[in-house]
Amino acid sequence: SYLVMASIIAAAKNTGAEAIHPGYGFLAENAEFARACADNDLVFIGPAPECIDRMGDKSSARETMKMCGVPTVPGSDGCLDTVEEAAAFAEKVGYPVLIKATAGGGGKGMRELHDPADLAAQYKAARTEAGAAFGNDGVYLEKLVLRPRHVEVQVLADAHGNVVTLGERECSVQRRNQKLLEESPAPCLDGRDDVRKRMYEAARSLARAVGYEGAGTIEYLYTDDGQFYFMEMNTRLQVEHPVTEFVTDIDLVKWQLRIAAGVAFPYTQDELAPAKRAHAIECRINAEGPGPDYLPSCGTVENLHVPGGPWVRFDSALYPGALVPPYYDSMLGKLIVRAGTREEAVRKMRSALTELEVDGVQENSDLQLDILANPEFLSGIYHTNLMEHLYES
Repeated sequence: SYLVMASIIAAAKNTGAEAIHPGYGFLAENAEFARACADNDLVFIGPAPECIDRMGDKSSARETMKMCGVPTVPGSDGCLDTVEEAAAFAEKVGYPVLIKATAGGGGKGMRELHDPADLAAQYKAARTEAGAAFGNDGVYLEKLVLRPRHVEVQVLADAHGNVVTLGERECSVQRRNQKLLEESPAPCLDGRDDVRKRMYEAARSLARAVGYEGAGTIEYLYTDDGQFYFMEMNTRLQVEHPVTEFVTDIDLVKWQLRIAAGVAFPYTQDELAPAKRAHAIECRINAEGPGPDYLPSCGTVENLHVPGGPWVRFDSALYPGALVPPYYDSMLGKLIVRAGTREEAVRKMRSALTELEVDGVQENSDLQLDILANPEFLSGIYHTNLMEHLYES
């Protein structure tokens, strides 16, 4: 229902709305919807449709990043339309490789390939999943970077030429390419201010190159030897944006609205340099059962207790009596904390998770507590494969 463009446009017009904020769902990166808003004299709170087209297509975004001089993971030039083309490219760069959907994100249409014998089946599966999720079944191939870390940089750009970066987030705790926990600043960049600076400069360069306006995110793969590679640009607000808000004291949604209204962002990059290095962590609370398969859970919320206190935040639409259906994403809410150090933030999040109660629907707070107790995570030296061996003795 939330993807039916005509219904959303009609609701806006019937209520006399001037603008539509697309949230961080699929329509937030849908150029057709942005054009429909303009055709109906509604402001789309996000970048121009042309920018969404250019950066929403991952293969096009890669080419733009190359023009900006930013390193990219070796990948195919554009989409690969047949199994034979995919096989030829995989042989050229060598296995393992990664099949990726050219539209959308969230791990949909993404497959790892280590064995050539699996290519045909995984290629077809990736295209089918991408087509169902995004209405675009195009896929391309990249060389798979082993044991990477996932770091993303928040950008904010207005219509007056101001482009700033608002820190970075580490999103390396993932399961099936779906993020589970995010934190800021990124532990992997401790003592690597030179790398951090280059990541920020690359993000601003890309935003300027495409004439970006609004909030956006540049995502990188980062390796332990200090190298980083452009992955993609999300032309929208990210689910994990609250950790950036907590460490910068900048309300990203407020500035999305103000920028869409033509207001200039009032701070320079130098003025945004953090005076204190607070640390924030976000845990995604998903409706899912325990066990190795993490099957989605649904039902009616019978009781809800939300943790509180200074710098504790729970973003959710849950309430006692709310129905959690099987039709949508499994995320029930986001629990975010801030503290003076990473260690303090971990302790604060543990306390908040133990206070959270959602009765009537199974949720994953116990899994999040296990992650926060894992020695590899606590060391700050962890990679995107952490979940594969979380429970190894």
